[in-house]
Amino acid sequence: MAHIMQQLQEVARKNGPLCVGLDTDPSYLPDSVLKAFDSPVEAVLAYNKEIIKRVAEEKSACCFKIQIAYYEAMGIEGLKAYIQTIKAVHEAGFIAISDIKRGDIADTAKAYARAHFGKGSDFETDIITINPYMGFDTLKPFTEYCKLVVSSQLNEHAEGGKGIFVLLRTSNPGMVDIEQQSLLAGGRVLDKTGAELERISAEFKALYPEQTCSPVGAVVGCTEESDARALRNAYPDIFFLIPGYGAQGGAAKIAATLLDKAGGTVNSSRGILCAWKKDESLAEGREKGILCLKDIADAAGKACRDSTADLLNA
Repeated sequence: MAHIMQQLQEVARKNGPLCVGLDTDPSYLPDSVLKAFDSPVEAVLAYNKEIIKRVAEEKSACCFKIQIAYYEAMGIEGLKAYIQTIKAVHEAGFIAISDIKRGDIADTAKAYARAHFGKGSDFETDIITINPYMGFDTLKPFTEYCKLVVSSQLNEHAEGGKGIFVLLRTSNPGMVDIEQQSLLAGGRVLDKTGAELERISAEFKALYPEQTCSPVGAVVGCTEESDARALRNAYPDIFFLIPGYGAQGGAAKIAATLLDKAGGTVNSSRGILCAWKKDESLAEGREKGILCLKDIADAAGKACRDSTADLLNA
């Protein structure tokens, strides 16, 4: 059986590399849509489900990324919408990446891992993002869940096989404050992190000898062309989660460089969620304030198709 990152690699090659970011803030929806629901949370969940439906129908993406912060900001009901969004992604047959960026020590890290990877947990997901900057020992509770444990001889019930994306070279300007800093021992902080990812990946190679990528991937932003090729060449067997495409300014040609070798998935959030704001066919509806859920979901669906074409043509 393949671990989840291997499955994602295969789907990305089949459907194209687009990852749809459901980092859905109520402010991304027009007032006319928000007013059609009893609460902003209900509107957000309905919008998420409509986008998932269109992607499933058109196979215009390989996965979905859900940033938990937007749902935490809406309180308990928001977290319920987060859970329902993951459920909708799974029901549509897609892999869910939960962007939680956890990173802590000892029993705290174990609790985070149990919360987001534990079998039957409310928040159980497929892949999560991890912040390694409290030390590499913080990764171990999560990598334990990347091991596939088959609980029957018929291979019908398997646990584990999860994946993680570890922050390596992020897409924000402030990444230079830490990630790009030089070490006395030589190299940069991100190079030290990358070396650890390679060490962990080598361990998993023994567990998954026939797999073409590690269950431990890396977050590598596509906002800088200068180091894209160097990073891809440095970690040829590591699957990348590539943020920064679209609203953050990352170009498709940079993403294409990072998609070489082991490949990756390219996230677009606001570029898809807010596509209705730039859709010329919706200009009159925007001006009159009469856009409905179908209108903005159709615009998001078109943005998915256009983004996938853009990435593949690059």
